[in-house]
Amino acid sequence: MKVLVTISEVADVDDEFEIDGLEIDGRYLTYDLNEWDNYALEEAVQLAEADEDVEVLTATIGPERAEETIRQALAKGADRAIRVWDDALAEASVLDPLTKARVLAAIVEEEEPDLVLTGVQTADDSFGATGVALAAAIDYAWGAVVNDLDLEPGADTASVHRELEGGVEELAEVDVPAVLTIQTGINEPRYASLRGIRQAQSKPLEAEDLSGVGLAAEDLPLDLTLTDLAEPEVESDVELFEGGAEETAGQLAELLRDRGVSA
Repeated sequence: MKVLVTISEVADVDDEFEIDGLEIDGRYLTYDLNEWDNYALEEAVQLAEADEDVEVLTATIGPERAEETIRQALAKGADRAIRVWDDALAEASVLDPLTKARVLAAIVEEEEPDLVLTGVQTADDSFGATGVALAAAIDYAWGAVVNDLDLEPGADTASVHRELEGGVEELAEVDVPAVLTIQTGINEPRYASLRGIRQAQSKPLEAEDLSGVGLAAEDLPLDLTLTDLAEPEVESDVELFEGGAEETAGQLAELLRDRGVSA
């Protein structure tokens, strides 16, 4: 059984930052593994630990800089990785979900995984459609916002719990092969061990351009354009109480009475 996990490198912005045109100045950015993808990776690695015939492959769309993040995934238990980047992708102001899905679909067509796991969304752009768009592109069954997965390697179906709005959960059977978007909290992602970090340096990491996965720039939508970037205005009305617990408790009670919260 082969499990493909999509891995994204995301940028974390400092509390104080400067905007340079349509970008945040790189001095204020720190790059790391996308949180949701980390949970998807852990789910795949647990499947591999339960059955030695399971191979875990990661796929990333990103520049060479992303290889440090990819090595994190390899250190946590992935067997090999593929990274795709190209001048056409670098020139795009935003990589929309359909563009990402088309690139990932090319990898799926080559690798033919039995299961594809993606994070529900990315932490930077907050796109949450890539996984479902990928399922449509490759004609796989899908389940979104999965917070529990029961799958026996080689089985024809996976049992999943899906998190719906309003605190409702849905139990569903999804045919395999499938694409599942993984929600945070489904497991407890591991830290990379020193042994895993050493082993990651020798695990295969293939770097491909678009032609290497059978695509050209003309095959991609590249429809989304970033036109403006601004820091949102923040308004706050904060009442700060200073002093001991008894004094501040009285001040809080008076404020609540004034606001009609307490009788």
